[in-house]
Amino acid sequence: MQYLVGTDEAGYGPNLGPLLVSATVWEVPDGVDGEQLYTRLADVIVASPAEVARQPSRLVAMADSKVLYKPKQGLRHLERGLWAAMAVLDRRPNAWLDVWQSLAPNAIGPMQTVPWYMGYEMAVPLDADPGTLDTLALALQEALAAAGVRLLDIHSRAVFPGQFNALIDTHDNKGSALSHTTLDLVAQVTRPLGPGRVSVLCDKHGGRNRYGPLLQSHFPDSLIEIHGESRQRSIYRFGPPERRFDVRFQMKGETYLPAALASMASKYLRELAMRALNAFWCREVPDLKPTAGYPQDAKRFKAEIAEKQAKLGIEDRILWRVR
Repeated sequence: MQYLVGTDEAGYGPNLGPLLVSATVWEVPDGVDGEQLYTRLADVIVASPAEVARQPSRLVAMADSKVLYKPKQGLRHLERGLWAAMAVLDRRPNAWLDVWQSLAPNAIGPMQTVPWYMGYEMAVPLDADPGTLDTLALALQEALAAAGVRLLDIHSRAVFPGQFNALIDTHDNKGSALSHTTLDLVAQVTRPLGPGRVSVLCDKHGGRNRYGPLLQSHFPDSLIEIHGESRQRSIYRFGPPERRFDVRFQMKGETYLPAALASMASKYLRELAMRALNAFWCREVPDLKPTAGYPQDAKRFKAEIAEKQAKLGIEDRILWRVR
């Protein structure tokens, strides 16, 4: 057997709200890669929402979150796939905070210091039909067993503005901040794994092509071997034969099923965070238009809440990401 790990982020570009980085971990038969998983699990997992229509009571879409989520179309497809995957891991959230506890438990403490997260409540799922979720989870569990595949973990890191700004101070740029957060998460989720080859796929970070020194800092006991560095992909190998790592940073990594599910987890948590932020400020500032947090609209939003922010004594350090 071997392990597949996929990572992806959501919220890299905005000035408001957290950066989310997620990793999913799978145990698969030798010789199976993340793209082949789609073939092995084709009777349950498809790569686009349009394909779900063929058998909506059984099929779930797992793909790049940009394919599955459009603001006007809602979160239904993110929720169908995520709820099925979480149920396989015996996680069954019913409320906003439950989702964070299921996917990003380390975020709970920092969130308790931010006004728009403290005490926030919302029932979930938001858009998926709850009546179908148990059926989808059972179908996924049966398909995984038949294919000899196990989903072992989905784990996310939330980097809130204060933490994000501290990373920028330390590493000087967003790409390095993302890379360090991602590789720290990879080290965490792979630490409990038993003997076997570990194949890790990450999307490219900020246009970077060289990741050797970054990997060395997170896997200091290994000699990092470079097996190619290019605009398309950068490949590294390290570790003893019984626990050999193959790590790839690749453009369009979301075509790899483990990375696609990571993309979904990151985007869903990001959307939950922004709902809490918008609910708080729209309650405090009449007629305020909600924001997705991206630079141009974030500046509009920040200007419109400035007076109330000052009255409430809320510091920029917990609200605004400097890059």
